[in-house]
Amino acid sequence: MDHYFSAQPASAGQRREITVTLAGREVTVETAGGIFSPDHVDLGTQVLLKHVPPPAAHGTLLDLGCGWGPIALTAALMCPTTRVVAVDVNERALDLLRHNAQRVRSNGAGPIEALTPDAVPAQLRFDSIWSNPPIRIGKNALHELLATWLPRLTPAGEAFLVVQRNLGADSLATWIAAQGWGEVAKVASSKGFRVLRLTAVP
Repeated sequence: MDHYFSAQPASAGQRREITVTLAGREVTVETAGGIFSPDHVDLGTQVLLKHVPPPAAHGTLLDLGCGWGPIALTAALMCPTTRVVAVDVNERALDLLRHNAQRVRSNGAGPIEALTPDAVPAQLRFDSIWSNPPIRIGKNALHELLATWLPRLTPAGEAFLVVQRNLGADSLATWIAAQGWGEVAKVASSKGFRVLRLTAVP
């Protein structure tokens, strides 16, 4: 079955343009079928972006599960000097994000590196991780995903995750806290979603 977390979606990939508001600016981006939320910025991502702090001016930020790029594009628009790395297994989504990153450069955005997970340098650490994680891949796969990336925060770095309350936000917060990676807090609750913040152990 074709999922947005498929590496190579089998569904039709015809591209279309949509206009969205990111970081307070109206931008036109490309989307296509076979990716997550191709028609708009999904509600969970909207909630997340409303509650994250500006990225560090000279830090490195990871968008984990980037899709066509609303999170990465917002970060690059908010602070053009931040190194923004966007990761997804979906090759169609990554190609769209690369095109969208070029589109928003004219709006003052900084560059974005759109990569498959295995293309991210093993030594790279992140000052921030922003993610609307793919809950529907299943609990075990989700835990494996987060266990791969959350420990790569720099000391005192922060990860912000948005999760639907009825899809296990509270149990996920408890699980993350039990891993010993740092302090976990619920920093926002809106429209059926919770925003979780992990502050890494210095």
